[in-house]
Amino acid sequence: MKRSPLARLWPNATAVVLFLGFAFPVYWMFTTALKPTSDIISEDPVWFPTGATLEHFQKAVNAEHFWSLVGNSLTITLSAVGLSLLIALLASFALARMRFKGRRGFLMTFMIAQMAPWEVLVIAIYMLVRDGDMLNSLLPLTLFYMVMVLPFTILTLRSYVAAIPRELEESAMVDGCTRPQAFIRVIFPLLAPGLMATSLFGFITAWNEFPLVLILNKDPEAQTLPLWLSRFQTAFGDDWGATMAAASLFAIPILLLFLFLQRKAVGGLTSGAVKG
Repeated sequence: MKRSPLARLWPNATAVVLFLGFAFPVYWMFTTALKPTSDIISEDPVWFPTGATLEHFQKAVNAEHFWSLVGNSLTITLSAVGLSLLIALLASFALARMRFKGRRGFLMTFMIAQMAPWEVLVIAIYMLVRDGDMLNSLLPLTLFYMVMVLPFTILTLRSYVAAIPRELEESAMVDGCTRPQAFIRVIFPLLAPGLMATSLFGFITAWNEFPLVLILNKDPEAQTLPLWLSRFQTAFGDDWGATMAAASLFAIPILLLFLFLQRKAVGGLTSGAVKG
């Protein structure tokens, strides 16, 4: 049954409005970073920059500790995501392919861990790190960020492994592969969309995390970009151009990663949501 043009108009119009609502803050951030100061402080909003300038970006990248904090954020984020994927690959395969006592309880534990706010553990985490003499260190942040993204990673990859026919793995074993070899040669290549989806989620979560580093790392050289960004305006007063330039630099890695992984990440999320 064909739908009338009017019936198709409302969903499309709603989608456009929602897109504009989400896209406008990003547009305003990037354009403000490129506007000359006269456009930024103008009483009337300047919707389109009259002339682009990179002055604000130069202020941001020349700010104290900027490059060292970029290195800290990349080190922590990539390490946390890599460790979570490694552990989740093994755990998801065991949960999807093997039947063992306590399996349902194990899955329920991960679901509860995913739903529970980790902020309730902040005091315990601080005391644990302090007693271990690891304050102002990147290692505790890496481990805790890994724990934060691990439940989602395991649950998503488990659903994706469950969607892969067992016959593929069994055929490889009949041909002489051991179970680990069948996993590496057959299952692992088919998990690429799921791996991309979970790595994107883990990267965004670890890259944006703010409260934990605020509590554990007081040394400016041991902090990360989200904390630096929260204090950037104070360092430059009311320099909104430099503040927006710093926010743009912080958002660029996530935008690039999302654009690079977009198709496979969306496929991985939808496959993991409806199968298994």
